[in-house]
Amino acid sequence: MRISNIAIFGAAVLAGALGGSLIGPHPAEAVAREIIELQRDVTSLLQGQKDLAIQVTQDNTVMKTLISQSNDNVAKLASSVGSMQKSVQDVQANSGARLDTMSTQVQGLSDNLEEIKSRLGKLNQQLVDLQNAVQGLDAKISSGGAAAPATGVPTPTAGVASPAGSSAVPSGPAPSANTLYENGLRDIQSGKYDLARSEFQDYLKYYSNTDLASNAQFYLGEILYKQKQYNEAVAAYDKVLTNYPKSFKLGPARLKKGMALLDLGQKSTAIREFREVIRAFPGSEEDRLARAKLKELGVPVSATR
Repeated sequence: MRISNIAIFGAAVLAGALGGSLIGPHPAEAVAREIIELQRDVTSLLQGQKDLAIQVTQDNTVMKTLISQSNDNVAKLASSVGSMQKSVQDVQANSGARLDTMSTQVQGLSDNLEEIKSRLGKLNQQLVDLQNAVQGLDAKISSGGAAAPATGVPTPTAGVASPAGSSAVPSGPAPSANTLYENGLRDIQSGKYDLARSEFQDYLKYYSNTDLASNAQFYLGEILYKQKQYNEAVAAYDKVLTNYPKSFKLGPARLKKGMALLDLGQKSTAIREFREVIRAFPGSEEDRLARAKLKELGVPVSATR
C-alpha cells in the first residue's frame, strides 16, 4: 500500500511538472530534462516495488518452510518423549517385580541365618549337658558307685539323648522341620503360594514351639497378602504380634498389617499401625518404609492434638 502511494505521488509530481512547464516561463529543454528525470525516478520506484514484492514472497516461502520443519521436529520430539516415558514405565515395573523377589530372598537368607544361630546354641547346650553327664558317671565310678546310673542318664549303647523340647513334636511320622521350612521358603520365592502355604501350616502344626515358628506364621501372612486376601492376612500378622512377642518379625508384621489395612480401605487404622512401627522400631528398614508410606498418604509422622 505504501509503495502504491509512492507511485501515485510520483505520477502527481510528474503531472504537476508538466502543467508547470506549460504555464511557466521555463525553456522547453529544461522541462524535457525534468520530465526525463521524473520518469527515471518513477521507473526506479516501480522497480523497487517489484523487487520488494519478490523479496516478501521469498521470505514468506522461507518462513513457511521453517515452520513446517519446526512442526516436524516437534512431532518427532513428542514421539521420542512418549517412547522414553513408556521405557521408563517398563523399567519401573520390572524393577518393582525384581525388588519384591529380592526382598523375599533376603528375608529367606536372614531366616536361615537365625536358624543356624539357634541350632548352634542348642548344640552347645547339648554338648554341655553331655559333658555334665559324663562327669557324673566318672564321679560315680571313681567313688565305687553303681556301674550304671539308676535313671535319667543314657548308657553308651542307648544312643544320643533327645534335645530339650522334643516332647512338643508329635510321636507320629512327620516331615523334618528343616524340610518343611526350606521347602516353604523355596515355594514362596517361586510363586507357588498354595504349596508354600500348606508347608508353613504343617510346620506350625508340628513345630509350633521352635524359634522359626514366628517366621512361618509371618510367611502365611505374606502369602495371603500376595493373594489379595487382606482380611486373612491381617489376622495372620496379628498372630505374629500376639503369639511371638520376641520374634524379630514383629516390625515387618506390623508394617505389612498396615499395608493390608490400607488395601482394605481402613486408612485411619493403617496410619496408626505405621506410626507404631516408627515408634517401636526406630532406625529400622520398616521405620523408613512406614515414614515413606505416611508421606505418600500426606499425613504427619506423629498424631496432632
